[in-house]
Amino acid sequence: MITDQLDTGLSNAEAATLLKQHGANEIKPVRQRSILVQFLTHFYNPLVLILLVAVSISALNGDGVSALIIGAIILMSVTLDFIQEYRAGQAAAKLAAQVAVTATVLRDGKLSEIPVAQLVPGDIISLSAGDLIPADGQLLEAKDLFINQSQLTGEAYPVEKHADAPASTDPWDLEAKAAVFMGSTVISGTARARITRTGQSTALGQIADSLEKKPPPTSFELGIRQFGMLIMRFTFLLVLFTLLVNIVLHRPLLESFLFAVALAVGLTPELLPMVVSVTLTRGALRMAALNVIVKRPSAIQDMGAMDILCTDKTGTLTEAKIHLEHHVNALGQGSQRVLELAYLNSYFESGLKSPLDDAILLHHDVAVTGWKKIDEVPFDFERRRVSVLVEREETRILAVKGAPEDILNLCTQYEDEIGAIVSLDETARQSITQLLDQFGNDGFRVLAIAWREVAADHPYAVVNDESELVFVGLAAFLDPPKISAGPVLAALQASGVQVKILTGDNERVTRYICNQLNLPVTGVLTGNEIAAMQDDALLARVEEVNLFCRVNPAQKNRVLLALKARKHVVGYLGDGINDAPSLHTADIGISVDGAVDVAKQAASMIMLEHDLKVLHAGVMEGRRTFGNVMKYIMMATSSNFGNMFSMAASTLFLPFLPLLPLQILLNNLLYDLSEITLPMDNVDEEDLAQPSQWDMNFIRNFMMTIGPISSIFDFITFYLLISVFEADETLFRTGWFVESIATQVLVIFIIRTRRNPLHSHPNRWLTATSLSIVAIAMLLPISPMAHYLGFTALPLMFFGLLAVLIITYLLTVEYFKQWFYKRLNKSRNNPAVP
Repeated sequence: MITDQLDTGLSNAEAATLLKQHGANEIKPVRQRSILVQFLTHFYNPLVLILLVAVSISALNGDGVSALIIGAIILMSVTLDFIQEYRAGQAAAKLAAQVAVTATVLRDGKLSEIPVAQLVPGDIISLSAGDLIPADGQLLEAKDLFINQSQLTGEAYPVEKHADAPASTDPWDLEAKAAVFMGSTVISGTARARITRTGQSTALGQIADSLEKKPPPTSFELGIRQFGMLIMRFTFLLVLFTLLVNIVLHRPLLESFLFAVALAVGLTPELLPMVVSVTLTRGALRMAALNVIVKRPSAIQDMGAMDILCTDKTGTLTEAKIHLEHHVNALGQGSQRVLELAYLNSYFESGLKSPLDDAILLHHDVAVTGWKKIDEVPFDFERRRVSVLVEREETRILAVKGAPEDILNLCTQYEDEIGAIVSLDETARQSITQLLDQFGNDGFRVLAIAWREVAADHPYAVVNDESELVFVGLAAFLDPPKISAGPVLAALQASGVQVKILTGDNERVTRYICNQLNLPVTGVLTGNEIAAMQDDALLARVEEVNLFCRVNPAQKNRVLLALKARKHVVGYLGDGINDAPSLHTADIGISVDGAVDVAKQAASMIMLEHDLKVLHAGVMEGRRTFGNVMKYIMMATSSNFGNMFSMAASTLFLPFLPLLPLQILLNNLLYDLSEITLPMDNVDEEDLAQPSQWDMNFIRNFMMTIGPISSIFDFITFYLLISVFEADETLFRTGWFVESIATQVLVIFIIRTRRNPLHSHPNRWLTATSLSIVAIAMLLPISPMAHYLGFTALPLMFFGLLAVLIITYLLTVEYFKQWFYKRLNKSRNNPAVP
């Protein structure tokens, strides 16, 4: 049985038993699989599996070059994915450094220093100023206890703790006055506490645990996965159809199999990982020029898809530095006298100075020359004020600052606008109270300043001296908003990105900051309200609310998960330990170079300069990246799919294979080479105006609209080759190979923009590579390689018909492209349209 005597603590035997039961008081990362196993699991992806089959097929067909290229692309893509996941284990390890090495604990009736790892629930520890709290606990005794738990709450202001406050069973109730939390710091006072939770069970341990869990898939990862499944389904159906037709028609089984698998390679967008990697790398380099480090390349695309940005307030929207904004007299007028007395008090105060004192002492224009300190009545939480007795020449005064309500009750007079001392009547009190309420509503933290003159031989200061004071005025403090934050938030919202603030601070302060940044408040939820909500209720409210106040890390995480469940792509901007789980959960986590290590490890992007302007630049870069990736996808799923469908369908009526397996692979390789500069292409402004997200319905519908057009023109080519040119197998294959490459490559100039292609100019390198590949395809039949590739020279008349065919094809695609986008816009504006 564990003893409950406060004067003896646990016995060593009891502690040893509990240590075996609960484990060491350490924050340890969960045991991870070997690096090799983690790396290999990234190959389990539909698109990667298709590409692995493509490598095998190319190798079986003797096309070592294609196999090598595709293999290199797979390796590069998988390696990038592996690196981003492996980082999670390192993030949790950083938390171990936040825990003290030893703690003062009561064991067997004696206080002793023991390693923190040996603490167990039930231990009684002793705390004093400067101690790092080694585990979560409940206060048993406390005297003037002031705790800084900013790494859990994100707020710089220390909080007061009391032993006689109600106990809380919620490990995340950071406002519990009788609870202390691992990793927090004792600013002042002394206390004894009983350990209630150790190691992974603590609030800090739960943060570490959340960083170890695999984060929900990002928008980019889901999009790639869905696209891979779409391609896999179409590939399987088309290859199965081709095999069945050739078997029914009693064609050679081996030749039919090779043709079918070559079709599979032709359908596979093996260049997609390369296009994605190059576009993301270019985006990362552009962001690096803006002093932003992109740790996870796919975060660039996620920035483009982001439609909600959640941000902490302190340090991200504010300067994270307390400023003395106003010092006014009893009439609300600016007063240097208030500043002088406040400065004297803070300058001579011998106790541990608060952030408010630091803000006052930044005003170096106040002179203390000639003043000397006689005595002091230090701050305590019952009086909520501090007084210093100072002297200059023959004048000795008591300068007092503290909680406005308490100071006002001690005052009998006040200084008016000319410094005259006037009786503090009820009217003046009401006026000062109104002024105080106004500051409070604007989110300011306020100190009242007062004084009284004492006899020149008054030897020391006592509490009784704090009476019949002269009220001088109020000092109002604020963590001011960043100057650059307002325009950036406005630009983000104009670009279709909603901004939501998740903060541990109170509603009044946060509303003031929102007002200063011109950010309208559409709804407010507090941490207590969220705690009382079921997930379904939070889902219903989370979209309409943009201000979440007094929220702890777990509640921030719930908000992010609720937004993601509503199909939003969510970014999170934060810099504290309390922000680490949210940075880990968000589709795109953004931190700053001055952030704590854990936050930087959990983030996908790190701003080296705390300039929010780069956020908007990152969003635009992400949309530019996504736009170029989508161009390739639309090409691969329309013209490329149309050509492969034509090839499969032609087996129904042609007595021979329309292309040899080697020619299909060559067609695919040349097409890929033509698109290798696509990542450098220009993107139209309208494609940057709104968030860009994966839409499988859009991709499928575009493919079903444009793909058949390609097939129709392929069948026209078949007819011309057979009827006009009376082509044999070799001439047919040569003619269709050239037509296929020409239409498949040149249509990029139509598909790459929603505009009229004459009004949207492609990058010059894309133009050069596309035209060069078409020229190579036309020259191959007369090259020395023609015989080995199964080609023969084409008659000149064919090229004249080909030119007419290409122009007609491109005009047809342009017409149906415009029809497709008009119908799409109409359906989005009116969801009832089918």
